[in-house]
Amino acid sequence: MDPYILKKDFPILDDKTLIYLDTAASSLKPKQVINKLEEYYEKYSTNVHRGVYNLSYVATEMYEQSRRKACEFINADFDEIVFTRGASSALNIVASSYGLNNLTSDDEIIVSELEHHSQVLPWQNVSNITKAKLVYVPLNKEGRITIENFKKVLNNKTKVVALNYVSNVMGYVTPIKEIIKLSHNVGAIVCVDAAQAAPHKKIDVKDIDCDFLAFSGHKMLGPTGIGVLFGKKELLKEMPPIEFGGDMNDNVNLYDATWKDSPYKFEAGTPPIAGAIGLGAAMDYINDIGIENIAIHEKKLKDYTVSKLLEIEDVVIYNKDAETGIISFNINSVHPHDAVTFFDGDNICMRAGHHCAQLIIKWLKVVATLRVSFYLYNTIEDCDRFIESVKNARDFFKSAGF
Repeated sequence: MDPYILKKDFPILDDKTLIYLDTAASSLKPKQVINKLEEYYEKYSTNVHRGVYNLSYVATEMYEQSRRKACEFINADFDEIVFTRGASSALNIVASSYGLNNLTSDDEIIVSELEHHSQVLPWQNVSNITKAKLVYVPLNKEGRITIENFKKVLNNKTKVVALNYVSNVMGYVTPIKEIIKLSHNVGAIVCVDAAQAAPHKKIDVKDIDCDFLAFSGHKMLGPTGIGVLFGKKELLKEMPPIEFGGDMNDNVNLYDATWKDSPYKFEAGTPPIAGAIGLGAAMDYINDIGIENIAIHEKKLKDYTVSKLLEIEDVVIYNKDAETGIISFNINSVHPHDAVTFFDGDNICMRAGHHCAQLIIKWLKVVATLRVSFYLYNTIEDCDRFIESVKNARDFFKSAGF
C-alpha cells in the first residue's frame, strides 16, 4: 500500500497542512464511502424490508449485502450479524439482554481497568441490578492483561468475561483466543470489544470462538451511527430484544407479541440503512488494501515515532512496546489539554484526555494523556511534523515557566 496515493481518496486531506492522528477516536472517510452514501440518498433513499416497490427492494438488497460483507469480514454467519448504532449500542445489547436475564448474585463478571467505558459501564449496571460480582483482572507492570493474571480471577463462579481485543489507550493486544478457551472451560461466555481491533487486525470469530463481539463503523472509514454486533446464533436465539417497534415483530396481538428471528428482532424501527451501506463500502476499501498491510504500515509509523519521542527530553511514553499504532504519552509539567491546543495550532489533530477509559488513566496515576493513533493515510512526513511540533511545544511551555 502507498499512503501517498491513498491520501488522494480522502477529500479532507486536500488540505496539505492537515495532519490527522486521531483515528482511534474516529477515522477519516474516503470518497468511495462518501459516494456510496450519496448514491443511497440520491437514488434510493427509501426504507428497507417494508416496501414492495422497486426502490425499496434495491435499498433492501444494498442493506443486506452490507450484512453479508460484515459476515465475510469477521467470518460469521448471516443470522449472527446485528446492525446497531455503534459498538457502544452493541455492547449494551449484550449486557442488557444476555446479562440481565442470565446472571444472579452467585455469579461473577470479569472486566479490566483497560476497558473503554462502553464495555465496563454496561456490566457495572448489570452488577448493580443482579448483584453479580464485578471482578477486575490485575494488570501487569506494563498495564497489560496477561494469561497468568487472568487465571487468578477466573473460577467456576465466572459467567461473563468482558474484555477488549485492543486497548484504545495503551494499544496492547489482549491474548483473547486463549482467554476465551479458558473461559469456556468454566462455562463462561466472552464478550469482546473489538472497536480498536476491527479496523487494524484480521478477526475470525469462529477461530477465536468468542460468544459476542462488537465494533464500530466510524473507526474503520465508515459513517458514524453504525456498528456491528456478532453473537453466536444459539445465544441470540434465546436472548430477548431490548427495543421494541416496527419490523422486529412477527405477530402482534392485543396483549402479547412474538418476534422475528435474529438478527431482525434486535433491529427495531428504521435501521441505520445509509450507515450500513457506507460501512459495506468501507469494508470493501479495507479489503482491497489488505488489513494485514494496514497493520504493518501503522506499526512502522508507530515504532518510528516512538524512537524519535524517546530522544526528546521531558516526554514520557506509557506504551512504547504496544503492538498497534497507538501512542499514549505526556510532556512533563504540561497539562495534556494545553499541549493539544498547541498541536492544533500546527494543524495536527490528536486526542488529549481520559479517552473514555478513566480506569486506565487512574491506573497510570496521571490526570490525562496525549494520544496519537495512526492509520492507512498517515506517512513518515506526518510523523516528522508531529515530532517537530512536540519539540516546539516542550520548548514553548518550558520558556513560559511550566
